[in-house]
Amino acid sequence: MTDASHPTDLYQAYENIFTPAELDAVAAHGDRLHQYVGTASAAVEPVPEAVWIYERMGGVIQAVNSEVYRFDLTGFSEPFAYMVWRGGEESGWQVDNHGQPVPRKLSAILQLTDGDSYEGCDAEFFGKRNIVTAPRKRGALLVFPSHVVHRAAPIRAGTRKALVAWASGPPYR
Repeated sequence: MTDASHPTDLYQAYENIFTPAELDAVAAHGDRLHQYVGTASAAVEPVPEAVWIYERMGGVIQAVNSEVYRFDLTGFSEPFAYMVWRGGEESGWQVDNHGQPVPRKLSAILQLTDGDSYEGCDAEFFGKRNIVTAPRKRGALLVFPSHVVHRAAPIRAGTRKALVAWASGPPYR
């Protein structure tokens, strides 16, 4: 499937899902979309020029789910989010499955920026006894249950870009 690295009880990290040229294309597509005030985000709809992104991410998320989580998934019920953090912005501690009309079950973050090009803004997960920092390598794909507490720490310098997706399914029983 992919090159897996850094598995934890909080997330699974995979590398080499996208080539550097494909990561450039994902970021360029996101940069062309409308940017909102605050932590910039834009909805990446499954339009013809972005279907390949959905297919690649969907395939990996399905494989990870089959191998690790085994949740009942039905697909993506909302557009992906193209996220951009600049000077001082952060996401704050959060879970992705709170208050959604269709239950989010798995979350995925694709790192589009080289981790050496910005300071801070680590993807952090709140573990049982400590905070776990995820890999910053460009192209790393983090997949985790949507109920896991996580955040993007404050960015101190530079710009970080990522693509975020949520796989949904029926309510838990």
